[in-house]
Amino acid sequence: METIKLRDEYIKLGQALKAAGLAESGVDAKHAVEEGLVKVNGQTEYQRGKKLRDGDVVEFNGETIRIEA
Repeated sequence: METIKLRDEYIKLGQALKAAGLAESGVDAKHAVEEGLVKVNGQTEYQRGKKLRDGDVVEFNGETIRIEA
């Protein structure tokens, strides 16, 4: 499980996927989210701009990312 440390109050889902190296570009992140391949806290998420906060967990392509403050 990878951890992303927040610099601000939140990070957007697309940015988190790129920061974790799970998406090479914003376009790749957008397509993954729009296709329903990404889960946030166990729920399929379709909004690339979803704000992730401390404690959120993202699952994509067999990888897990935890968001921490």
